[in-house]
Amino acid sequence: MPYLFEPAAPASLPVAGRDALFPVHRVYCVARNYAAHAREMGGDPDREPPAFFMKPADAVVPGGDVPYPPATANLHHEVELVAAIGRGGRDIPVAAALDHVFGYAVGLDLTRRDLQATARAAGGPWDMAKGFDRSAPCGTVVPAADIGHPARGAIRLAINGTVRQDGDLRDLIWSVAETVAQLSTLVELQPGDLLFTGTPEGVGPVVAGDVLDGHIDGVGDLRVVIR
Repeated sequence: MPYLFEPAAPASLPVAGRDALFPVHRVYCVARNYAAHAREMGGDPDREPPAFFMKPADAVVPGGDVPYPPATANLHHEVELVAAIGRGGRDIPVAAALDHVFGYAVGLDLTRRDLQATARAAGGPWDMAKGFDRSAPCGTVVPAADIGHPARGAIRLAINGTVRQDGDLRDLIWSVAETVAQLSTLVELQPGDLLFTGTPEGVGPVVAGDVLDGHIDGVGDLRVVIR
């Protein structure tokens, strides 16, 4: 049966060393997964289990120009290690979780912080603080077959050449394997899912004209220009 109108093309990301693209299915994000950032945001890293939220698949863009979104005066940057799921499953054991990860990328979880604060204060959902257009810039997916599964190494973000976030992957409260396993108890993971694994401390505002350079040792780089 034909569609009423032409469906949108699926979101996708380039893959290092491959001609094929990585098709994006769903985008999951982990909140407060670095201890210093959890404290920075008023949380308690010693007692909070992984908390997940989602972004639309078409919020993913491969870096480049990103327009400053409407309805906010306080857009924040959050650099993150992104795990790209290549094999689905549910109730995945921690010991087998990394077998489901195809590769990794550098990502940015852009956040309308003022909308998020207002929603939290009202006890309401904050989807529009996280899931707006182009809110998930993401770099090239690098296969785990080529780089392994990074568990340590620098993760940083510079704004106009000045480092704002400077952490280490070893400081994740919940490892990639633990996070994948936990998420799979809540939903059935599918090939093409992306998992943004959390951001280190130092999040802050960006404005139009800012150049954001994200880097993760062994994974790569991501440049975004806010327009």
